Formats: sequence, structure tokens, C-alpha cells
Amino acid sequence: MDNPKAFLKSLFDAAVAAALPERCLPAHLPEPAAGRTVVIGAGKAAARMAAVLEKHWLEQHGRSASETLSGLVVTAYGQAVPTRFIEVLEAAHPVPDEAGERAARRMLEKVAGLTADDQVIALISGGGSSLLPLPAPGLTLDDKQTLGRALLRSGATIGEINTVRRHLSAIKGGHLAAACHPAAVTTLLISDVPGDRPWEIASGPTVGDPTTCDEALAIIDRYAIEVPSSLRAHLKSGRGETLKPGDARLAGGQTRIIASAQHALEAAADAARAAGITPLILGDALEGEARELGRVMAGIATQVRRHGQPLPAPCVLLSGGETTVTVRGEGVGGRNVEALLGFGLALTEHAGIHALFADTDGIDGGASTAGALWTPTTLERAHQAGLDPRGALHNNDAHPFFATLGDDLVSGATGTNVNDFRAVLILP
Repeated sequence: MDNPKAFLKSLFDAAVAAALPERCLPAHLPEPAAGRTVVIGAGKAAARMAAVLEKHWLEQHGRSASETLSGLVVTAYGQAVPTRFIEVLEAAHPVPDEAGERAARRMLEKVAGLTADDQVIALISGGGSSLLPLPAPGLTLDDKQTLGRALLRSGATIGEINTVRRHLSAIKGGHLAAACHPAAVTTLLISDVPGDRPWEIASGPTVGDPTTCDEALAIIDRYAIEVPSSLRAHLKSGRGETLKPGDARLAGGQTRIIASAQHALEAAADAARAAGITPLILGDALEGEARELGRVMAGIATQVRRHGQPLPAPCVLLSGGETTVTVRGEGVGGRNVEALLGFGLALTEHAGIHALFADTDGIDGGASTAGALWTPTTLERAHQAGLDPRGALHNNDAHPFFATLGDDLVSGATGTNVNDFRAVLILP
């Protein structure tokens, strides 16, 4: 193969394209309601989803139907796009801010007073938890910010983090859907969580949640996170309980996952076959400590290289999911670059092995890059540049390592989010 880097980038591009709202949203939109259609939403893809909905609405139903269309969505800073009928607000991610709290309050106002003749279309994607930070009564935004930072650094999974978030919120865990009642709610989800469980995507503002306050408290204790006494009392009392599946206020609602990591991996696999490379999808929900998952991926790649198992080279190993980073150093983290550095350092041979690990939203951790690439010469070039790869991994500081080598992957915000994308190319 003449250009492994270009090949891997083409697979990433194919994965992202499969999850873009313009490709996956229109087929799932409901017909106009007898009354009003109110669009709400939160997440990194929310603005782009809203713009696609408006375009489809005008093309399919005409201007008269569009006159009954309104709404409000919130996305991350820098990711707004122009819209005509649906207002787009921006707020902070991954640690929430006051702009997100104001957006959440306005969203509840937007859906107040709806009737059974009206409908709500909820456009939900990854990042929505941080973008709708409305504390439950008796709690403060500062409480949630402090806890959120601790959870993000603790090594907790996204499912665990969102379980805690739901039970401290006045809008997540089905509470937004309750505010829409009796209007029917159609929830369209771009999933960024392993397992594609609707109540975990953006912490489930419009769906029922089977988890409990006791489970949320157990997660806080499991990771030895110190929390204010008011927050602990809120959970112990059960005041933070979420709406459960079967709640009458959720009746008549529909929930559809319109894009996921599996969709993205299948698109990348198709692109690999078209280029004459055999793909193998290892899984769409791989989790665990990022560097340790990298070590596992290195072991599989080595087995392919040495023994042609589980398939012979040339081939590409594809996987998705969401790893975690327990931050102990001074770096900015970034689960994909940390996994990739762990992968490269665990390889026992390097010839013929290339890799790309990146986040499909274009932002890996706190950095402005999507991820990075590994080549058979990465460690040699790092040595020549005076870089310390093991030190970078120990310090949770892999982003500068790859950037210095020119191997960082800069895509910009993609307009979607179906979690991590990993591709390991093994050549003969």
C-alpha cells in the first residue's frame, strides 16, 4: 500500500460521514402535528440536526407547516450553525457552565403549556449531559461542576458518570419529557455510549431511566469522590429519583437511535473492502482504561502479524466504544491518544503496523484534535526528536507527543458524535 496514513484517514472520514445528521436524520422525522411542532435538543450534533430538520421540513411540508415549527437546541461552543425557525444556543463541554443552565431553563419554558395536539421532536446526541446542567432543587451548578470534574478524572465509565448526572438534575432522566406532557415526544438519538442505551445518551432527558439514586450514590463511593453533604443527602433521600419506564407521562412517545458506533464501523468496513483490505470489526462497545485497551489492541495486531490470526494481513481491525482515562499526571488527557500511545509502546514488533485512534466528534478530551496516527517509525522519530513516550503516557500528556511528530489528526468539529473510532492496519 502506497499511503497507509491516507487509507486510515479515509476510513475515519467514512465512519464520520455515516453518522452525519444529513444522512441519518430525515428518514426518521415524524409528520407535522395537528397543532404545533416544537423542536428541542442538546448535544454536539444538535445544531446540525436542527438545520437538517428545518431543510427537510420546508422541502417536504412547505412553508405553511414551517410556520408552526419552532424550538430551541443547545450545542457546544463553536458548533452552532445557521437556522431559521429553531434557536441555537451554545454552552460548555465537558464541564457545564451558566450558559448551559440558562439554556436548560429556557428549554423547559419552551415546552410549557403544550397540548395533546402538539408534538415535540427531541434531537439528542453525545455531550448533551454537560450542555443541559439544570441542578435539582437544593443543589447548585457549582456542586455539579465540582463533581463533574472529579468524575471525569476518576476513571469512571460514561455510563457511571451519566447515572450520577441523571439523579442530580431537574431536566435529565425523563424530566424534560414530563414537562412536554401531554404532547407526544419523538426522541431521535445519535448514540455516543457503549451499548446504545437511550437513558445514557445525554443522560436521557426524554426517556425513562431504570437506574436509581442508590446506584448513583454507590458510584460516588466506589471512586471515593468527596461531595457536599447537600448532594449526598439529596441522593440518600430519593429526591433525585428519575422517571421510570412505564411512567404515564412518557406514554405515546417514540425513541429511535438513528446513528451509532456500529453504523460508523460498518461504513468504515465497506470503505476498506472497496480499497481491497479485509476488515474485522472487533466490537462497537469496547471500554476500559485507555492505555490498557491499547495494550490489548497491540496484542491482537501482533498475533495477526506473526501468525495470521484471527485473519491474515493485509487487514484492518476496527473498533468503537469509549475508554476512560484516570488522570494522575499534569497533561490534558485524551482517551484516544492515550490508548494509541499505550498501543504503540506495547507492540513487540512495528513493521507493517499502522493505526488511527480518534473521536468521531473531532475533539479528543480537552484538546482541539480528533486523535492521532501511529506508524512503524513513530518511536524512532520520537527518539530523534528527543521525546519521551513513556513519560508522556505517565503524565497523561500524549497530545503534545503526537503533535510534535506531526501525527496528530485535526478534523475540526465534525457535527456528529458516535464515540471513539479505532483502526489498526496490518500489512504483510
